[in-house]
Amino acid sequence: QVQLVESGGGLVQPGGSLRLSCASSGRIFGLLDMGWYRQIPGKQRELVAVISSRGNTNYADSVKGRFTISRDNAKNTVYLQMNSLNPEDTAVYYCHTRWLMDDYWGQGTQVTVSS
Repeated sequence: QVQLVESGGGLVQPGGSLRLSCASSGRIFGLLDMGWYRQIPGKQRELVAVISSRGNTNYADSVKGRFTISRDNAKNTVYLQMNSLNPEDTAVYYCHTRWLMDDYWGQGTQVTVSS
């Protein structure tokens, strides 16, 4: 069983930055590939960034060069550093992983980019 808890969302002005955190329970965090997704009401959840257990990363084209995903295995935590935010980044952001063919999601954290 894996539990994921996100934090760090909020309201930010265009051009600003936020850092999201996702803390995981359990002792297997170092074995997990971790991802960040986001969802706008009425639209499908979309992948934002992923980081493998070995630290390899991949990003959606819309966030490349602006967002950085990282992990701290000692803290069982994955981060999403978001810079140069724009209103199109407004969404609920979810942390995700998969273990033994089961998907695990956090509760989500709202990010609102507005002046």
